[in-house]
Amino acid sequence: MYRLFYSPDACSLATHTVLNLLDQSPQLASVNALDCFAKINPAKQVPALQYGEEVMCEGAAILLYLLNKHENDLLPANGVQRQHAIENIMFANASMHPAYSRLFFINNLELDQETKLILFNAAREHINHLWQVVDQKLRGNAFLGGESVSAADILLAVYSRWGAYFPVDIPLSERIQAMLKNVFALDAFKLALKNEQADQKKHGY
Repeated sequence: MYRLFYSPDACSLATHTVLNLLDQSPQLASVNALDCFAKINPAKQVPALQYGEEVMCEGAAILLYLLNKHENDLLPANGVQRQHAIENIMFANASMHPAYSRLFFINNLELDQETKLILFNAAREHINHLWQVVDQKLRGNAFLGGESVSAADILLAVYSRWGAYFPVDIPLSERIQAMLKNVFALDAFKLALKNEQADQKKHGY
């Protein structure tokens, strides 16, 4: 069994969802309940995934490991479609994720509110541009990979929830909203949320 080190509503939620889709429901380990997470992942970032004695880190690398190991419809087996699917995972992980992370960074700065709003708006502009890229990728398709959900769609769906924490306006096109709605409706996504909430309650968080 896999052991998933997670934080609520973090990018580890995407890993959790993919594990559920692969029928690999993980044992959960909330980093909020650990005193020594740095020993598991020195970068102190989720997700981290343990299988036996091996601990894997970095969300995109973990997803590619899982999709290569387990039979699935989330990642094409070969050819150009596979390359595009990997590009979409990297776009989500290396472009959209850092763009949203800037909002958290700005929020923690000790600055006056007016200056923070200027920085928030600058970060918002970049995020909005990236969503426009996603909108173009979705033209004619329900999901980034076509008519079936991909790991990149799940990553983007998790990130999309983060904007609500900040005073920013991040408009999403009808195509994007439809894609996100379909991801949120996945039993695997709803189960991941339910299990993480139950685990947090068990630990008193």
